[in-house]
Amino acid sequence: MKKNEPDNFNRIKKIMLPKDYLAYKLSGTFCTDYSDASGMLLLDVKNKCWSKEMLDICGITEDMLPKLFESYDKVGNLKPDIAAELGLGSDVLIAAGAGDNAAAAVGTGVAGDGRCNISLGTSGTLFISSKSFGVDLNNSLHSFAHADGKYHLMGCMLSAASCNKWWMDEIIGTKEYAMQQSDITDDKLGENHVYFLPYLMGERSPHNDPSARGCFIGLSMENTRSDMTQAVLEGVAFAFRDMLEAAKEAGAKPDRSFVCGGGAKSPLWRKIISNVLNLPLDVPECEEGPGMGGAMLAMVADGVYDSVPAASEAIVKVKETVQPDPVLVKKYEEKYKSFKNLYPALKDCFKEL
Repeated sequence: MKKNEPDNFNRIKKIMLPKDYLAYKLSGTFCTDYSDASGMLLLDVKNKCWSKEMLDICGITEDMLPKLFESYDKVGNLKPDIAAELGLGSDVLIAAGAGDNAAAAVGTGVAGDGRCNISLGTSGTLFISSKSFGVDLNNSLHSFAHADGKYHLMGCMLSAASCNKWWMDEIIGTKEYAMQQSDITDDKLGENHVYFLPYLMGERSPHNDPSARGCFIGLSMENTRSDMTQAVLEGVAFAFRDMLEAAKEAGAKPDRSFVCGGGAKSPLWRKIISNVLNLPLDVPECEEGPGMGGAMLAMVADGVYDSVPAASEAIVKVKETVQPDPVLVKKYEEKYKSFKNLYPALKDCFKEL
């Protein structure tokens, strides 16, 4: 904007994120929270303050930016005119709130040190909470402030459940997802010789490569459509394993994970991911992670709970746990060794393509 729309740039008075604009309209408070601000590239995340270096680079001043709050802080109350318009009392408080992934993590129980959540949505995220700030060696993960007042590591893959949707809708031409998975029986797990790279839209974590593309590798005349369906599910699971390995390099040591998102409705996919990652997967009762997380942050702001971890402990319930099978874990460990060699071998080819 500074380069191409200088007149508009010179008119800037305040800079805010969408949810913060809503908080401003409701309460009159110009605010943001650390978790959402972490993604603006203007925050010194480790020290939880605006970065003077970045402000200078962008040519903006700190008075253009909102006051920083923890996600569970009260930032104000409904303005009287807004309260009257909504039919609510002006004693209704406004909490700072959080970014989408941080709120989802809170809503699925990931608060405190070393908790983990896997979100198997259109894109896929691996979210690990931490009491301290840390970065991985290759800068392949996000290191952000978390809504619980501490920090988190997050890996994000651009295509997760959307890989299966593409395969089912566009290639096979069906909406019967469960039926297409029905003949992938337990004896076939860990035995597939077809691999799928899930980079249909390039890749973010851990490769940071917009040129990366999806592909099937290892096909022979013996392979069936079922093998390819299984490869899609396994390819996404292996990509989650890539992010987990990067997180471990940064010092994270999760011993189990929550799982949520549309793709997590598949029992088969949950089983594959559990064994590829060698982690028990807990399925929360409430699948609306971000909305639940926002409500929990408001409860803490209102004093119903003393802290975000306390709210998480009291509210989040597990309805099912998928345990890894040692035999399958060993088989998938060998398969993963082959998978992780494929992207480096094809990286230059992707650029040419």
